[in-house]
Amino acid sequence: MKRSDGAPLLEVREVSKRFGGVQALDRVSFRLEAGEVLALAGDNGAGKSTLIKCVSGVYQPDAGEIFYKEERVSFDNPREARDLGIETIYQDLALADNLDVGANVFLGREPPMRRFGFLPAIDRGRMRAAAHDVLRTLEIEIPPSKLRQPVRTLSGGQRQAVAIGRAIYWQAEVLIMDEPTAALGVPEQRKVRELIHRLKEQKVGILFISHNLVDIFAVADRILVLRRGITAGERRTAETDHDEIVKLMVGAETAAA
Repeated sequence: MKRSDGAPLLEVREVSKRFGGVQALDRVSFRLEAGEVLALAGDNGAGKSTLIKCVSGVYQPDAGEIFYKEERVSFDNPREARDLGIETIYQDLALADNLDVGANVFLGREPPMRRFGFLPAIDRGRMRAAAHDVLRTLEIEIPPSKLRQPVRTLSGGQRQAVAIGRAIYWQAEVLIMDEPTAALGVPEQRKVRELIHRLKEQKVGILFISHNLVDIFAVADRILVLRRGITAGERRTAETDHDEIVKLMVGAETAAA
């Protein structure tokens, strides 16, 4: 897929989703440019998770349209979204703790090889080399010895980096990050924010979901505030402050055009 000049990388138009008697999303729209971070802010139950799951193929919207590189898309499952270049990193990272870094980068897509010319096997050397290369492009420091160890031995920030590296290796152009700094210490939160800035330089469009307004203001270009499934407001980060975003989240301020 190619885009016209000035066209958004991802566009969601009037998307709605209902679960029984609960209207989880009601005509929510947004645009995401390449190399931009759009933060989704809102309290629990605001619709953030439902929205990203509609974009990533977990849910199918009841109404509305999703466009990726100007083409309308509809995903039956997350694999279809990943195959097009829309990758999601959830809070639990979906890493296999007992496997090493290379195996996690290739999880489910392991490259085959033949031992002795006929025995089928997995090319672990190729996986480790590819993992090392993609982490190096992101300026991530993981000692070579650690690449051979189970990822459970890595720090929280390093584990987050492995999940991001996996997405970039498979050429994700839209990266959805769900609470990426939750449960991390302050130094590791800083490293994740640095990673996000490097992804912006590589023209990756990022949907950033967080309850942490400090993180949002540190990385986001724009903030979309959801409240009870509707758009409460959208602001450029440089033109707003924490107080205004909180007021939008709790309904103390009406959204301006």
